[in-house]
Amino acid sequence: MIRGYIDFDTLGRTQSLNASQEHGKLVAPGFELEQTGSDNLLVTKGQQMLLVAGHPRVRDAAMAARIKEHGWEDIIAQLLASPDEVLGRLTGRFALLWADLAQGNIGFASDKFNTCGFCYAREGNRLSFGDRANAVPAMRREIDRQAVFDYLYFHAIPAPGTIFVNVQRLEPGARLLADRDQMHIAHWWQPRFEEPASGDFEPLSRSFKSLIETAVRRDLDGSPVGAFLSGGTDSSTVVGMLGRSGNPVTAYSIGFEAEGYDEMEFAKLAAKHFGVEHRPYYITPQDLVAHIPSVAASYDQPFGNSSVLPAYLCAKLARDEGMHKMFAGDGGDELFGGNTRYAKQRLFGYYDKVPGLMKRSLLEPILMQTPMGKLPLMRKAASYVEQARTPLPDRTAQYNLLYRLGIENIFQPGFLAAIDTNAPLALQRRVWADVAANALVNKQLGFDWRFTLADSDLPKVIGSTRLAGLDVKFPLLDDDLVDFSLGLPPEYKLKGLTLRWFFKEALRDFLPPEIISKKKQGFGLPFGQWALKHRPLEELARASAVPLVEQGILRQDFVDALFKTHLPAFPGYYGEMVWIMMMMGQWLEHHAKS
Repeated sequence: MIRGYIDFDTLGRTQSLNASQEHGKLVAPGFELEQTGSDNLLVTKGQQMLLVAGHPRVRDAAMAARIKEHGWEDIIAQLLASPDEVLGRLTGRFALLWADLAQGNIGFASDKFNTCGFCYAREGNRLSFGDRANAVPAMRREIDRQAVFDYLYFHAIPAPGTIFVNVQRLEPGARLLADRDQMHIAHWWQPRFEEPASGDFEPLSRSFKSLIETAVRRDLDGSPVGAFLSGGTDSSTVVGMLGRSGNPVTAYSIGFEAEGYDEMEFAKLAAKHFGVEHRPYYITPQDLVAHIPSVAASYDQPFGNSSVLPAYLCAKLARDEGMHKMFAGDGGDELFGGNTRYAKQRLFGYYDKVPGLMKRSLLEPILMQTPMGKLPLMRKAASYVEQARTPLPDRTAQYNLLYRLGIENIFQPGFLAAIDTNAPLALQRRVWADVAANALVNKQLGFDWRFTLADSDLPKVIGSTRLAGLDVKFPLLDDDLVDFSLGLPPEYKLKGLTLRWFFKEALRDFLPPEIISKKKQGFGLPFGQWALKHRPLEELARASAVPLVEQGILRQDFVDALFKTHLPAFPGYYGEMVWIMMMMGQWLEHHAKS
């Protein structure tokens, strides 16, 4: 935990700062820092200080030598003078906070995927900060209703917002600099896709496998480790590299006794293929009832990724067996083109190649403006044209659950009057425009690095392992692999409509063929089906909706229809709405009591 503040009005001179690692506090006139955790390093130099959180690696040999000889305090002056230059020489999971109290300035930064970072609140000349939204010692603390809507739209609250009014979160690869007069936020890193037209497959393949193996070995010290194993290509690759390393490794898998959700057979196949220990666990509805409240409460704000419970139970099983470190396979899809939506959006992209005159004079008038477009055989063509005419990212917003259900049907009028329902799309448009790529697949990858990885999947794994008492490593997000993926030809990621072509071809002699050819599933949760059959789970979900109605957010008639009509008709689809509603209700209940 990291929390503190700087008050520029009361900031006073002090001869030196005395960092106490034992007590985890640093106090001076107008400045206070409290930090706990074995992954934090606090150093001081006169009236200057630096807090290093996480495990940064130094790419620059000269700077690495300086730190090794003189300690991290030797780079404080360089950080104060040229923060982006120093940050650009660091890799890995880390966050930095630095200050010069004599000069009255402060700065902090998050890593490339926000696996470590800071939240903050500027209130007049006081700047409060913390590594979690609920850790920021802001003077004003209340729930932001706009953030409630954003959560229900994204199933998480994307940076720069948080659930609290006036408390912001640094975006991935960003840093903040502040003094009495101003506060400046900018990105010290943003991905730039090189997009060569072609590549030499064989040397690229050898380099790729070597980079994965190096990334895995980097975090091994000979002690036993655990690994998430869903049976997909990413987790199987990580487990395979761990098995090749000779390090003691146990793979942990979650299964479901529900058709279309269980991947346990693929996980067993991978574990056997690579000769590693395997611990399967079949999750039950009662597991959800037992752990949903604590998992929801453990996050610093509402979090609705439905895979968080399976991830937590997987991590808990590993911790119960004495593990202290887990390896996860997150990142492969988003670096190398593995999500089905990439191929789907390429299909819509083909419409751009149709001559404009034919579109405007023939196809669109017939399909969109005449009864022919409503005929059974023409309806799909009309839907295709309607979606293809809508640019990204607006097109994907059309699929959002809130829009499908109807915003006016879901929310109470007073709630809607107080928020901007277009704010989530405005953020998506901004992020989409900022992706430095020309190829459609790379634009989508850069977009997903933000909304899928940094805001959802990584917080899911980090939060669930933290609650279980484990550290987690993401070797497929190693900086060298990220740089490698940025330089691949776009067609290596999506070849025609074939997803992650290069990844699979490069590992065809390493992974079992059944896993190469399988469809993607992951730790998806059959929550909707279970909520219909398991009374305690249904009661928990219904009770969780009560504070959302009482606080003027959701309409009671919508909640009633959701459980009575929508969920029984399509449990897989509407179960997601029940889940995100339940997790928010649980978080709000805990927050109200704390």
